[in-house]
Amino acid sequence: MKIHKGDQVLITSGKDRGKTGKVLSALPGESKLLLEGLNLMKKHAKPKKQGEKGQMVEVPAPLSVSNVKLICPKCGKPARIGYKIIEKKKYRICKKCNSEI
Repeated sequence: MKIHKGDQVLITSGKDRGKTGKVLSALPGESKLLLEGLNLMKKHAKPKKQGEKGQMVEVPAPLSVSNVKLICPKCGKPARIGYKIIEKKKYRICKKCNSEI
């Protein structure tokens, strides 16, 4: 998967289209991402202790990798990602400005 934890991404489709956020975790087996504060769903939480009330909690739902684009840290634009091998080490590169990510 070309997008990793900590990357800044732009959502290209769905209810949060056009918003940017940080990747909390990547799920490569499912090709999905969890984004900070985006694609939230409501979850019912039961009371844990007696006398405590149940509540609705907003939790980030997984989002498909195909619905996001990485924002290049150098040029600041959403871009596709390529790879370059330099001295037996693989680097991600921005397809717009050709710089290492």
